[in-house]
Amino acid sequence: MAEVLKVIGMMSGTSLDGIDAAILDTDGEDIANPGPALARSYDAGTRATLHEALQVAAQAPAVGPVPREIVKAEKLLTDAHADAVHALLREAGLRSSDVAYIGFHGQTVLHRPAERRTWQIGDGAVLAQATGIPVVNEFRLADVAAGGQGAPFVPLYHLVRAKGMERPLVVVNIGGVANVTYIGANGELIAFDTGPGNAALDDWALKHTGEAVDRDGKLARAGEVNETVLAAMLDHPAFLQPPPKSLDRFDFPMNAVEGLSGPNGAATLTAFTAAAIARAIEHLPERPRAWVICGGGRHNPVLMEQLRARLSGKVLTAEDAGWRGDFLEAEAFAYLAVRGVRRLPLSLPSTTGVPYPMTGGRLHSP
Repeated sequence: MAEVLKVIGMMSGTSLDGIDAAILDTDGEDIANPGPALARSYDAGTRATLHEALQVAAQAPAVGPVPREIVKAEKLLTDAHADAVHALLREAGLRSSDVAYIGFHGQTVLHRPAERRTWQIGDGAVLAQATGIPVVNEFRLADVAAGGQGAPFVPLYHLVRAKGMERPLVVVNIGGVANVTYIGANGELIAFDTGPGNAALDDWALKHTGEAVDRDGKLARAGEVNETVLAAMLDHPAFLQPPPKSLDRFDFPMNAVEGLSGPNGAATLTAFTAAAIARAIEHLPERPRAWVICGGGRHNPVLMEQLRARLSGKVLTAEDAGWRGDFLEAEAFAYLAVRGVRRLPLSLPSTTGVPYPMTGGRLHSP
């Protein structure tokens, strides 16, 4: 039986809202027991620097020097993660020596699997030196280099956490981009990105309210869905493409809502996220008995109402399932860190389209 290790997992998602850090006791296989966790929001300056990095990365050549804007963003991001690790250790009453590894996802600034390119910034070697803990990062590179989509990357963790739950089951993660993990009756996995999550709505809310989130869905609640615009947005070829498939936050241009009022635009974008998730059913072998909604999107009551109206079967929050919805991805990268060190698969043909079960990750010692 493999040794159970104490690992810190860290996630900074495409919504650019901050860092989630969580402790997990795991063997990288059948055991995954969550421990203390914390969330740290980015300040406006950090968020702006990361946004700039996204824009620069989209134009950067595949080879050549790293643009200075991305170098700046990577240092800022790595330092913020080191601070989060130290804070989590203090809160948990642990020392660095108590932790076997840090699973460090970093920040995705570019994701183009068709070009076999994916780019997560974050200096694993610097983080290892700053914390005194071995760091595993660059989880997606091997998958994408082998022809996989490189996303979604959490399905194997969903599977271990879903033991004993009724199936078929779909786990929905609504981050900057939304994705689903289908778990069949016998544990078979299908996973893919469904479309936009929170990213476009967050950007819209920032533009119209000055706050980088539609808190409690208030802006959307005040508006009405423009069904014509929604239908046009849903007429995107990505929805017909069979899985596995992954998407970038910029794959769905939001020009269609530009002429709408702040409230109507928010209502339409919220409906678009829900409708895109509902269209996942077109690519599943059986109708799910339940949907478990994770990620920041589950905090938006208007989005949850839209999902309950559009999805068949029970619609649960992560907390209804006994999970921590805000930290599930951070926990997952702790789990994947152990799998990577032990050279176990991180992704499967049915989750990313990789040709064969693929391990990955790069280990940095302090």
